Amino acid sequence: MISRPILFFVVTMVVVFFAVAATVGHGRSQPALMLANVYQDHTDPSEYWVSEKLDGVRAYWDGRRLISRQGHVIATPPGFTDGFPDVPMDGELWQGRGTFSRLMGALQRARPQPDQWQHIYYMVFDLPNAGGPFDQRLAALRELLDGRDAPHLKRVPQRRVANREQLMDYLDQVVAIGGEGLMLHRGSAPYRGYRSDDLLKLKPYQDEDGRVVAHLPGEGRLEGLMGALLVETPTGRHFRLGTGFSDAQRAHPPPIGSIVTYQFHGHTKNGLPRFASYLRTRSRGPGYVR
Repeated sequence: MISRPILFFVVTMVVVFFAVAATVGHGRSQPALMLANVYQDHTDPSEYWVSEKLDGVRAYWDGRRLISRQGHVIATPPGFTDGFPDVPMDGELWQGRGTFSRLMGALQRARPQPDQWQHIYYMVFDLPNAGGPFDQRLAALRELLDGRDAPHLKRVPQRRVANREQLMDYLDQVVAIGGEGLMLHRGSAPYRGYRSDDLLKLKPYQDEDGRVVAHLPGEGRLEGLMGALLVETPTGRHFRLGTGFSDAQRAHPPPIGSIVTYQFHGHTKNGLPRFASYLRTRSRGPGYVR
């Protein structure tokens, strides 16, 4: 009879073995990227550089290829990375405001179609290996990219604001032209590959990603269509997500197991997102959840 401690040890080692084997087998190595916290009113925005928050797909350039946040190599059509420097860069693949679905369609093809990538750009906002604070890395980034002959490579514009009033005015301007929000990058911060207040995001609403658990049938006008999604939040709670969908999306809802983004305004006393509304499907498989 095997004792419980020994059995637990054996099971644990088996799980670790297969997890490592799966990672090695797929050649994956997740890049240690700087991740953002949410902006708080007590934050002094004058300490930060501010840029538009792009609704794209985070990508790390290791000097020869683009890698997703989850460690998957992103296939690009021939010529897309021509002119890219051979130094690591942190940025986002972006096609323009309100084009996330088209971008995902291009990225999810096993064989990239050049016509779909014609207006996709790699928007760079940091040099992870440059050293020094962001103030210095930003100056190095300008020197590296400005004037470079690389059609699909751009630098994300950064600006300074003096106070919260100017920050909110800028947020209003960005949202008015279809932007998602703002990113704040502390000028004195070194590049740290984890989540901290050195990088902040500011939106007119909150959003998060959840996993689709089930399709709930519609009633009345929506009979025969999807009425709502049953979604699991990052904390493991389940709720109905029933607004924000077009009829076409209800006829072909995000598949079970996929990741969807929803916007909301605070939480209920039970910890569920309040007034949640569907925004987009972030992923139909591994590799592109931001």
